Amino acid sequence: MEKQPLPTDDYPTAPAGSEVDALAGEEGAAEPDARVGWNSKIEYFLAQVGFSVGLGNVWRFPYLCHQNGGGSFLLLYVLLMLLVGIPLFFLELAAGQAIRQGSIGVWKYISPRLAGIGYSSCVVCFFVALYYNVILAWSLFYLGNSFQSPLPWEQCPVQANVSVKECEKSSPTSYFWYRKALDVTDSIDHTGSFNPYIVCCLLGAWTIVCLGMFKGIKSSVKVMYFSSVFPYAVLICFLIRGLMLDGALEGITHMFYPKLEIWADVQVWRQAATQVFFALGLGFGSIIAYSSYNPKNNNCHRDAFTVATINFFTSVLATLVVFSVLGFRAKILVMDCVVRNTKKLTEQIDGGFVDKDVMPVFNYSDPGSVALQDYRSWFKQYGSSVPCNLTDCDLEKEMQEGVEGTGLAFIAFTEAMSLLPGSPFWSALFFLMLLNLGLSTMFGTMEGILAPLTDRFKLLANNKTKLTIFSCLVGFVIGLLFTQRCGNYFVSMFDDYSATLPLIIVVVFETFSVSWLYGADRFLDDIEAMLGWRPSVIYKYLWKYICLLAMLGLLAATTIRMFIARPTYMAWNQEKASKESLEYPDWALAVMALLILFAILPVPVGLIHALLRERNSGTSRDTEIGQYSIVSTDECPMTDMSKVDHVNGSAPRLS
Repeated sequence: MEKQPLPTDDYPTAPAGSEVDALAGEEGAAEPDARVGWNSKIEYFLAQVGFSVGLGNVWRFPYLCHQNGGGSFLLLYVLLMLLVGIPLFFLELAAGQAIRQGSIGVWKYISPRLAGIGYSSCVVCFFVALYYNVILAWSLFYLGNSFQSPLPWEQCPVQANVSVKECEKSSPTSYFWYRKALDVTDSIDHTGSFNPYIVCCLLGAWTIVCLGMFKGIKSSVKVMYFSSVFPYAVLICFLIRGLMLDGALEGITHMFYPKLEIWADVQVWRQAATQVFFALGLGFGSIIAYSSYNPKNNNCHRDAFTVATINFFTSVLATLVVFSVLGFRAKILVMDCVVRNTKKLTEQIDGGFVDKDVMPVFNYSDPGSVALQDYRSWFKQYGSSVPCNLTDCDLEKEMQEGVEGTGLAFIAFTEAMSLLPGSPFWSALFFLMLLNLGLSTMFGTMEGILAPLTDRFKLLANNKTKLTIFSCLVGFVIGLLFTQRCGNYFVSMFDDYSATLPLIIVVVFETFSVSWLYGADRFLDDIEAMLGWRPSVIYKYLWKYICLLAMLGLLAATTIRMFIARPTYMAWNQEKASKESLEYPDWALAVMALLILFAILPVPVGLIHALLRERNSGTSRDTEIGQYSIVSTDECPMTDMSKVDHVNGSAPRLS
């Protein structure tokens, strides 16, 4: 059965040779006559791996794996990666490589009515870049403070010969993070002044990104040779050092202990799917942008599996590192707990306040020699019978404290490193690793903004350097919002709500447009023409049903979760010197709604705009059929934009 190419609303009836606006429309966009490309395959891999492997692999994946069943979560993660993650990753790689444009051009090529998908990707990338670079600024701040001994977060500061109460009630690392680094307010309602140190670090972070992106991928890839490889060297060093620490094996055991019952929990499936989604960077447009610089015959199918596999093993490697070091930290804390409680118990025994029937069998006269297991066994049986306030010393509980997000990097892991010999060296190494992980991801995020815009608008393509500088300047100015004393709460807000829902919606539209509007069979035909061999037909059913239903289910679960309970955030109470969960105020909820609205608004706006142009031009799908040659589904490959003729700098004609 024969089928014509998808009609487009921007194609006016014109003589052959004058169809210069076929794909670009009236924006004046154009694919550059000599589109730049990667110098080697290794550059492309460094870029794709650098973008997909980020901070989430270090501080999000280990937490989810530990909280959701350990080894069982790993199996669930791999399953979803194979059924949903890799097929969608392959879809974006193939689309970018075949059409050789950024996200805006790709979806406009498939149908002008879908151009809004690309613009939504750009908006989300911009939101993510705003707060992601603030995390790099925090890393720069800690990196700068690592070059001193002792580290400033090893001990509580002393004022008038007395330790600061806020520090005594919490810990030196928590105090340094909340009071010295952020000087955080008690809630998001209290803005406070700008933090001058973080402002300077943010300027430095944006300057590094700007210099790295100054000449597009030609300059950013040079930085990636270091920023993408260095974190692996650091992780291996930390793993070797971590496995030598007391408590490392306990930490790894707690990490991978399987809990098969978690498979019955819908929220675990949601969290695993979300992690797969963000681990590969789906929907950002960065994957499409990077693959658009590939030669037409590049084996993007193999690339999809290779990058996804590297990403997964990086997450596992980071998890081993995190929990070996956290196991060491937790072992020290619980043994201090045992010594402290044993001393209390000794005082009660010496005072005659303890019944002989509950006397411990271990040598309580030497607190330092008491084994953890012996103390816990006795405490579970008789702890409540002792009049003094004894506590259970739980290794699992200590390992769960602050093991997610910034709490892991800037509190828990930082505290663990302060206990190591040569702590300044390990601290500098760790935060330099975080900086490089974030930089490679930032380069991909910025490319997801710049590449689509320069592909679609000729004016921007001719001034790409100025656009890069302007984008970084705007990012820095708006990013000052996050350098206020309440800025940490805005980072949490943007991280939780500005990207998740919009990106899922973007990927739903991407999957639907390729598998149903353009046609999964036609897309496989295009890939066959491009690669010289046809991928398995299983991808057709994965794209049309499994992936699409999975993304719709994830969208529904995320939306329902947002409406079931009022959104909350973790705030630092200075008086109590502890974290507390607070509900977002009404104005903050309005900001969240606006962020989500702005991110997804381009999709319906693009559709309405295309329909109005079609109506005003007096054309319709039926009347446009005569403008296109009818081709079979086996002969409809996507145009290789790197080889077509350009007329007056326009996009290629469809034949």
